[in-house]
Amino acid sequence: MSEADVTAELLADRGAAAESEEFFRSRAFLDAEGVTHTLRIDAGDAELLAPLIVREIPGAGAIDAISPYGYPGIVAAGDFTRAIGGVKSPAAIDPASVDFGPAGLVSLFLRHTLGEPPLAGAVERNVVQIADPELAQKSRSSDRNQINRNRRAGYEVELLPGREAGADRRAGFRVAYEQTMRRAGAAERYFFDAAYFDRILESDRTWLASAQAPDREIAAASIAVRSDGYLHYYLSGSADAHLRASPMKNVVAKLVEFSAEQGLPLNLGGGITPGDPLEEFKRGFANREQAWLTSEIVCDREAYDRLSAGQESTGFFPIYRAS
Repeated sequence: MSEADVTAELLADRGAAAESEEFFRSRAFLDAEGVTHTLRIDAGDAELLAPLIVREIPGAGAIDAISPYGYPGIVAAGDFTRAIGGVKSPAAIDPASVDFGPAGLVSLFLRHTLGEPPLAGAVERNVVQIADPELAQKSRSSDRNQINRNRRAGYEVELLPGREAGADRRAGFRVAYEQTMRRAGAAERYFFDAAYFDRILESDRTWLASAQAPDREIAAASIAVRSDGYLHYYLSGSADAHLRASPMKNVVAKLVEFSAEQGLPLNLGGGITPGDPLEEFKRGFANREQAWLTSEIVCDREAYDRLSAGQESTGFFPIYRAS
């Protein structure tokens, strides 16, 4: 296959990348995230598809694109393999060999699924903590003691399919989630409205796990989703009034148990920075870790350099949006 054989284009049909069996490419998720297009890379006998949010670059008369939140990936369709020594292995396309001209993008940021992506040159974005039922379960004595204290105090964990989680459970989750985001000083991007949560919970690949305090208030809760061979600890939060009791430990313990019943590893995600308290909390339940990869692709080098002129690199991609 020559370089000219591999081309990329944007499809206005954002559903072209949707796969109802996988949450991060489901219609509910794509709608909630405001996905606008599908990226299609034509590799001859196969193609790669990825959901994208295409954005105008202010004052530039140009566009770039980013994957929606989470682990949406870029998935292969067709005979996307190559023979090495007579053995077929997953192919990996070098983004530098792709003609992105038809797509009209200046840059592209892709969030991959967990595992080896079909694009070469992907970089480690974070290390996520995994509770794998195939390995010996991990549980720190301090966590077990706290979980048991909470149970004796009257905290109870309820796990419901997303569609069955009523308005009171959803409202309690939103309060706990927003209080957590405020404590963390999260960017506005992470404050979702009620419609966002309602839309994703319509998927049959979602669950809401909530720890109720003795007074029946939601003390901590997490939305878990099933996608690409994992149960993902997706969005979560603890109410300010219950931080001292750490009821999220009870929620995570329930999700570890549930993921084992499903025969799936639980992806707990990572911290905000390596070794921070959030990562250490998750390590208490994880028995392995895995790199999560992303691709930062300059599609139009001339336009990218022009837009980035005079700006110092801070590690943010694309540089021209760093401010």
